[in-house]
Amino acid sequence: MTRIGIIGYGNLGRGVECAVSAAPDMELVAVFTRRDPSTLKIHCKDVPVCSVADVEQWVDKIDVMIICGGSATDLPVQTPEYAKYFNVIDSFDTHANIPAHFKNVDKAAKDSGHVAMISVGWDPGLFSLNRVYANAILPNGSDYTFWGKGVSQGHSDAIRRIEGVKNAKQYTIPVQEALDAVRSGSQPQLSVRQKHTRECFVVLEEGADAAKVEQEIVTMPNYFDEYDTTVHFISEEEFNANHQGMAHGGFVFRSGTTGWNQENKHIIEYSLKLDSNPEFTTSVLVAYARAVKRLYDEGVTGCKTVLDIPPAYLSTMSDDELRAHLL
Repeated sequence: MTRIGIIGYGNLGRGVECAVSAAPDMELVAVFTRRDPSTLKIHCKDVPVCSVADVEQWVDKIDVMIICGGSATDLPVQTPEYAKYFNVIDSFDTHANIPAHFKNVDKAAKDSGHVAMISVGWDPGLFSLNRVYANAILPNGSDYTFWGKGVSQGHSDAIRRIEGVKNAKQYTIPVQEALDAVRSGSQPQLSVRQKHTRECFVVLEEGADAAKVEQEIVTMPNYFDEYDTTVHFISEEEFNANHQGMAHGGFVFRSGTTGWNQENKHIIEYSLKLDSNPEFTTSVLVAYARAVKRLYDEGVTGCKTVLDIPPAYLSTMSDDELRAHLL
């Protein structure tokens, strides 16, 4: 059994707990929180809830630590720190900062003799794999990625970190005209702004400056500055009534051509439609935690991404079973 620990018990942490309970080869051994552990109630009654201050006491008792913090401020600090003590995995999703995050985590993991995986989920993650496969198969072509309509956990978290924000949800919405143009095979040149819009629903703290908060949102680098973004300020009652869902999804396309004169068009389209973004994301994390343990058992160290992992390392099936049933 692979022994799993969870750091952080928000939407992702709860999703990991659920996914681990469904995995026949894994067991949850501890949950770590920055809150008072006595105030945290989890589903698995026999699993201890501990303070993150005590995490070092669990060295050698946990095979893979799944870190469930936010990409904006938590994971850049937490993942390299905890890689000093454990094999770790995170869902860091700020695409522009992945190379720097990889470098920091890789050094920490190699120095300590551990395996770390970063940016695991569906994008980055499963969508990344599809982009690599499609580029290799159709070298003459163009890539397109669309997200939504749905709640972006990372973008919502980034808004909630702004001073004066009590709660927030951000919806990413693909532009239908752009989707139609890609599916036509015409390989349109689309700017970031032409592909998506972003819609934010924000509950302010009492006395907060709405204009200042809105300006911070729409100019936030790597999150909102390149998009047409609409900000709605609403009451806490309206937020609780209408914005509790966590649905999401998206599409990855490769539009390419083959033939001596590139006369034949081909479209590769991979899509996801998710009722629960965090539960799906954490299901991906748990599958890749299986791979982290296998790599560690083989003597591998350092940081990895989904692009480095053989598909067979994700499955509970043996190689013979995979060949017989899924190949």
